[in-house]
Amino acid sequence: MEFVQYSVDGAVALVELTRPPVNALNGQVAKELLEMVEVAADPAVRAVVITGRPHFAAGADITGFQAAFDSGASGLEGNQLPGANRKIEQLAKPVFAAVHGYALGGGLELAMAADFRYLAEDAQVGQPEIKLGLIPGAGGTQRLPRLIGFSRAKELNYTGRFADAAEALRIGLADAVFPADELLEKTMEAAAVLANGATVAIAAAKRAMNEGWGRPIDDALAGERAAFDDCFATSDAREGVDAFLNKRDANFTGT
Repeated sequence: MEFVQYSVDGAVALVELTRPPVNALNGQVAKELLEMVEVAADPAVRAVVITGRPHFAAGADITGFQAAFDSGASGLEGNQLPGANRKIEQLAKPVFAAVHGYALGGGLELAMAADFRYLAEDAQVGQPEIKLGLIPGAGGTQRLPRLIGFSRAKELNYTGRFADAAEALRIGLADAVFPADELLEKTMEAAAVLANGATVAIAAAKRAMNEGWGRPIDDALAGERAAFDDCFATSDAREGVDAFLNKRDANFTGT
């Protein structure tokens, strides 16, 4: 892959955007992210970290918009970022975004598709599309209010202003903040902890929570019960119960 590097450390996959100078997101990057999701679906991979340096991703590559104006095409025509974000969100394992520098526009939308966002102290995030006379098109109007609340999300989307790492942590857009030189190490450590845990159950909890959000409570609870039943039939569930009854540490294998 040209702009997305993929490596595995133990059971944790590291996905790094490498499109200098600011990891602007274009169709090729989105295509490679989709390919990455397929590779990361490997059962041996039990957690994923997505990052980019010196900036996570400073937004969409706007240079393609002018051609779209001239041709009368949609600005999202052929853009696979919305689909890539959805696939990342649905990946049946925990996903972390390690955010250096800017995560703006499509960059923040990519980070919000992850389960957790760890930010460097100097990171800045935002949805500045409004300053172009546009709105987010890859999840920013939908995932942002789920994370920080409706009114705060409106304010960020309407103004397009940037939030620093401290504010992001305060409003729930970041889950942790670290010095920039420690960020990736701390994120990989957190991912490794979950990768060594009951990842089948984590995937089931992720599915139940994501799919239950906004649904009528009875429908959401039915989805939860189905996910519980799926877990109950796994080897990890047997291992977890046996470990509890015999007062030992569980050895989860992700099966």
